[in-house]
Amino acid sequence: MFDVLMYLFENYVHSEVEIMMDHEQLTDELSRAGFRHEEIFKALAWLERLAALQENGERPFLVNVPQYSIRIYTDEEMLRLDAQCRGFLMFLEQIQVLSGETREMAIDRLMDLEQSAISLEDLKWVVLMVLFNVPGQENAYAKMENLLFEEPGELLH
Repeated sequence: MFDVLMYLFENYVHSEVEIMMDHEQLTDELSRAGFRHEEIFKALAWLERLAALQENGERPFLVNVPQYSIRIYTDEEMLRLDAQCRGFLMFLEQIQVLSGETREMAIDRLMDLEQSAISLEDLKWVVLMVLFNVPGQENAYAKMENLLFEEPGELLH
């Protein structure tokens, strides 16, 4: 599923062509690209849930999160997000790439991935996808994009 998300993000995020809204056409394109239908449907559902996070009633725990808050992770979150991932999320808050609300949105989307352990690289891409889909986060998106493409070792966190 994550490969489908990455394909869509990489092919449409900076494209002049808008992503097709017709699920059938999009599914056909993704099938031609070599993805299985099951993975395509999971990825599209994941994206729909990302879009739904912006609606106040969908996930009430994501609304009005204090800008500066301490995040206590659940046991499941700690199993799937190692110390490096949790530290990076905290770093992103400290440099104001993530707010409390966008942090919670990112964690929600990370936990919906089918991977048992989430890599730091995958976390960065999910954060970028979340920021891209939240209006008013253009500066945070640009900062995150720079962080994503920095050479290893350049970043202290």
